[in-house]
Amino acid sequence: MELKTEIREFLASRRGNLTPDQAGLTAYGPRRVPGLRRSEIATLAGVSVEYYTRIERGNLSGVSDNVLEALAGALQLDDAERAHLFDLARASRPTAATRRRRATRQQIRPNLQWVLDSITGAAAFVSNGSHDIIAANRLGEALWSPLYAMVDRPVNSARYLFLEPTAREMYPDWERIANETVAIMRHTAGADPRDRRLSELVGELSMRSEEFRTSWASHNVRFHNTGTKRMMHPLVGELTLNFERFDLAAENGLTMFTYTAEPGTLSAEGLDLLSSWAATPRASPTNRSHLDQIDKQRSTPARPSLSPIVTSGSDERISDKALAQAEPEPRCRGRSERPNSRAS
Repeated sequence: MELKTEIREFLASRRGNLTPDQAGLTAYGPRRVPGLRRSEIATLAGVSVEYYTRIERGNLSGVSDNVLEALAGALQLDDAERAHLFDLARASRPTAATRRRRATRQQIRPNLQWVLDSITGAAAFVSNGSHDIIAANRLGEALWSPLYAMVDRPVNSARYLFLEPTAREMYPDWERIANETVAIMRHTAGADPRDRRLSELVGELSMRSEEFRTSWASHNVRFHNTGTKRMMHPLVGELTLNFERFDLAAENGLTMFTYTAEPGTLSAEGLDLLSSWAATPRASPTNRSHLDQIDKQRSTPARPSLSPIVTSGSDERISDKALAQAEPEPRCRGRSERPNSRAS
């Protein structure tokens, strides 16, 4: 991400989203472009037109926090947009190290994997800013089994969302989730514009997905701390899950997410069934030869059979027979003994 371009396009897009009525200004005559003029933003922020023009051209170097706050107020930025503006300003300051960081495949410490494994009532996983899933507990791997069926490693939720046709089947609210994912990536890119892996992912998705390219050009940003997702799992049917984010202070750039269902709901029942399926002996490969066999099977593009399915009304749930017979996805634990999870 080119920093000056990002600053220019972000500020121009926010200015273009404001109308004179929203800003409490009187409009005189027709406007050639949507939104407020630079002079109007400068007046609202209490700075000169020349100074604001310099800022919107991508030069945030030396801009004080007070001016940034004034600009956030003038542009009516929400919390995520305000944080993004301050991130861009920090990235504009001279630093000793401006070189883009090398892309690395991160791993987690064993005791963090133990923490994941101890979580049995929720699907949990650890990811980085590039949306790579670094590690997960058994229920997490079962919940995202369609992602683990992909050949590419590490598993990447953004790549799956935009490049795999099955993602639209898995997420009934695909368009909303896709736009939110892009806004989250935009916020992450502003916080760490020299993240090489994220930049490469943005470039790849921009080339291969028109939907991503269009959404990325909107320059929307958002936090990804808590919320609800609806998904159609191939084994247990529709699930409505609540997620929470936990930043890992000892793991720079890594975050843990947990997904739970409201007790007493059909989603909770489905998650319990999926947990039982994930806990079966066949879902717990423990020796290296079995792992190698699974990795060999993954190179075959054919999808595993997910039947039989028991249908009751509009709700689909797996039967006891299916729990015993279904072949689950193997664990991808991100540990050093797995050849496809070593740092490259």
